[in-house]
Amino acid sequence: MQQTSQSAASGSRVDIAHVLDSGSWSSWKVVVVVLAALAVVLDGFDNQVLGLAVPALVKDWHAARAAFAPVFAIGFVGMIIGAALAGHIGDRIGRRPALITCLFVFGFATLATAFVHSIDALFVLRFISGAGLGGGIPMGGTVTAEFVPLRGRAMAVTLTIVCVPLGGVLVGSVAAWVLQHSGWPTLFIIGGVLALVSGVLLIALLPESPRFLAQRPARREELVGLMRRLGHPVAADSEFIARATEHVSSSGIVALFDRERVRDTLSLWLAFVSCTMSVYMAFNWLPSLLSSGGFTLSAASSGLAAYNFGGVVGPIFCGAMIARAGSRSMLLSASLLASVTAVVLGLVHPHPGTALSGLGFGLGIFGFFVNATQTLLYALAAHIYPTQIRATGVAVAAGVGRIGAILSSYLGPSVVAAGYASYFKWQVAAMAIAFVGVALVASHIPRLARTLAPSSAPALPENEPL
Repeated sequence: MQQTSQSAASGSRVDIAHVLDSGSWSSWKVVVVVLAALAVVLDGFDNQVLGLAVPALVKDWHAARAAFAPVFAIGFVGMIIGAALAGHIGDRIGRRPALITCLFVFGFATLATAFVHSIDALFVLRFISGAGLGGGIPMGGTVTAEFVPLRGRAMAVTLTIVCVPLGGVLVGSVAAWVLQHSGWPTLFIIGGVLALVSGVLLIALLPESPRFLAQRPARREELVGLMRRLGHPVAADSEFIARATEHVSSSGIVALFDRERVRDTLSLWLAFVSCTMSVYMAFNWLPSLLSSGGFTLSAASSGLAAYNFGGVVGPIFCGAMIARAGSRSMLLSASLLASVTAVVLGLVHPHPGTALSGLGFGLGIFGFFVNATQTLLYALAAHIYPTQIRATGVAVAAGVGRIGAILSSYLGPSVVAAGYASYFKWQVAAMAIAFVGVALVASHIPRLARTLAPSSAPALPENEPL
């Protein structure tokens, strides 16, 4: 660690953005990324648990699959509201309390779901859990983006958001055994307890964002202590300043529509809506598609686990390539290849008597490209918006994306009933629209093949406020 280049003499002016962008990694930065990733893993676990439980609930409650469409929809409405609230809290009070609150909200609601006996009760709890889930993922990405150096930021955000499908792999793997031996309530108990325990862990270990603290003079001592802990020794009487490009002409959601951001905001939202629709068509309806085709609940869970496994590998690979290729080429490639894969899968008509391995491989490839697109969109959102509105920008983009999830909840029963070909036609269309949205974004993450040295200044164009 080159501390001499990061040190500040007594009474000097310290540009927090420059210090963090051009700095090196430290053990505490790694801890922060791991904590944010843990929150997102559990978000991904709880996000997908209902989709895996629906086939068992249909059987136990003697209900039609279509009866659960409003339950999924109200969860996504909760996510939209929760995302907006989390973004507001994150930009006004702090990223730390916003993320911790989200964990406790969806943790308690998920745990309580294990004890319901009606669709009406499930409807209420899913709205509450949705409010927590809606803010958890964007807050985790925002926390990561504001701690790590510029040259590793896109990859770090990717590694954080990729924990959504990783949580899906976890719940998919657990569900196959739990549904067979313990029943669906145990799934919700596991998800709720893990979220609550993690919330306590974050209270003990997660610090506030230094970029956020730099805008709060009353919290100077906290910022000085945190910067030293992160490996950037600064004098207690230093004057902390923000980079000029981080000033915005308005605040909150209104700032997302400033002249220089309106195109990127609307294009980003289009990509989020369509890609999120694709993701939730898999999360919530893929197990039902397979089980309605005659596969066992265990096989259906394995199919979703294969999709999520690809969804872990894809974002990591594409995130690592952003430094060399930039976000435009990676996102366009991922969304296009997702559509192509969906076309191929739509031509497959598996039968329960055949092995699931071939279909599972195809679902893994599909999950690779869809989740790469979804995850890199979070990294792109964190790049587009400056510190003052980053939590709002990322959270609202993710919240608007839940409109696609709401559409998937109502389309799901009829699409599943129509069979494999219909299901994947919708997937093709969704990822094609995501391709268009990505193509329209102007402020993509640039190529960073020539990484910044720890002592160099981050030379950023004026329209790229990282």
